[in-house]
Amino acid sequence: LILMICVAGVTMTSGLLIIILERTRFIGVMKAMGATNGQLRRTFLYLATMIVVRGLIYGNTIAYSILFLQKLTGIIKLDPASYYLSQVPVYFPWAEIIIINIVTLIVCVSVLVVPSYIISRIQPVRSIKFE
Repeated sequence: LILMICVAGVTMTSGLLIIILERTRFIGVMKAMGATNGQLRRTFLYLATMIVVRGLIYGNTIAYSILFLQKLTGIIKLDPASYYLSQVPVYFPWAEIIIINIVTLIVCVSVLVVPSYIISRIQPVRSIKFE
């Protein structure tokens, strides 16, 4: 899980950097109109958080649909001679699932705070001329 969270953090960091670089002109215009660095950072962190939440929802929906299907039908079979079971058992520890999702969200968003400070280095004059 730690490795998966690290990979997710690096992926979200690069994703946020791409979003910031694509919207450099927007950031420059907003700064020229009086938006503070904090306001812009919160905006991009909110956008990145929504991407993480959407990914968690999609991932959980797909994974738990497959697990629920396994629990109902026993699609994945095992060799009873080797495993002493005829099918893969499924258990849903809901408290642990919720805790893992919350920790993943917190870690990914906290990893995104550092790249969001790049916004403060963007100068309005240069970014409006950027293209």
